[in-house]
Amino acid sequence: MDILVSKEGGILTLEFNRPERKNAITSAMYQTLADAINAAETDNEVRAILIAGKPEIFTAGNDLDDFMKTARPGTAEEFANRPVFQFMRALSGSTKPVVAAVGGLAIGIGTTLLMHCDLVYAGDSARFSVPFTQLGLCPEFGSSMLMPLAAGHARAAEKLMLGEPFTAQEAYDMGIVSKVLPAAEVLDYARAQAAKLVALPAASIRTTKSLMTQGRKEELNAIIAKESKLFGEMLLAPEAKEAFMAFFEKRKPDFTKFA
Repeated sequence: MDILVSKEGGILTLEFNRPERKNAITSAMYQTLADAINAAETDNEVRAILIAGKPEIFTAGNDLDDFMKTARPGTAEEFANRPVFQFMRALSGSTKPVVAAVGGLAIGIGTTLLMHCDLVYAGDSARFSVPFTQLGLCPEFGSSMLMPLAAGHARAAEKLMLGEPFTAQEAYDMGIVSKVLPAAEVLDYARAQAAKLVALPAASIRTTKSLMTQGRKEELNAIIAKESKLFGEMLLAPEAKEAFMAFFEKRKPDFTKFA
């Protein structure tokens, strides 16, 4: 299974398990993640959710082969109901605390999804990036709002506009990561933190999370809708076509011919 789903001690664990493709995420994987998080909402046995990858790789983001087959906009409704949207709606709307354990690379949505988690623990060798501009695209799922809120405009602009990788320490300094740990300790530490949440009053945790997020929810949903519209339009633009063609042809893209 490309996503391992398990439940123990009140913790629902969702683990990326596709190391041969650097845990690149397919539509089927997004659907599994969405279904598991949605089911957890009404499962009283689940009191915390833990999202993890492998020690050497969290996720390389979208599987581009799968992405090219499934991401082309149809109707607006079809585009907004793709499995990746279902997953991100489930994650950002979860009333239960979400903990993430990040080892190795977290690329694209691998970084974006962390901004919708509550506690994020990263190994000291972890690397993050949001390379959407390098693909002729724009930020996704609220990252154009959440990253500047956490890190300030200047640092967020550097990451979102240039799309270059950054370290776990930088992610911590930007407020994306809760704590940086030796890589070998990340998963156990994240699981122990999730267990602490499980032991606390569930109603108190849910209420605290709601109070922390409700003030920005309406604005965030509006930003996500705008990002998604622009993202869908940009997928059809010449810049994105050049970026994806260059990726599959293993060459550097040439954007100089586009205004």
